[in-house]
Amino acid sequence: MVAIETLMNWLITALAFGSTVLGGYVGYQAYRGYRRHNSRAMQYLSVGLFCLTAVAFVVAFVGSVFLRQGLLPGQFQQPLTLVTRAFQFVGVLFIAYSLHSRE
Repeated sequence: MVAIETLMNWLITALAFGSTVLGGYVGYQAYRGYRRHNSRAMQYLSVGLFCLTAVAFVVAFVGSVFLRQGLLPGQFQQPLTLVTRAFQFVGVLFIAYSLHSRE
């Protein structure tokens, strides 16, 4: 039973890491589109994707590792969740703005 739990933890970690890398890649491609076409909409899209995926996942992942390892006391769980959700909100806000902005 312990082996299944360990495998699940590794899969969760691998998926979180993969999502972070993939989100960073998509954000980078949007940034390249901004640089290529000098499009403000693409700039806002790239910033939004980075905030929504890469930054939010890194904050959540590193924060959860620090909490589990006892490097941060449990009282920091809610503030870390708040920071993660704030990055997600800002990311979606930038993406929404990029879809409605006129050049």
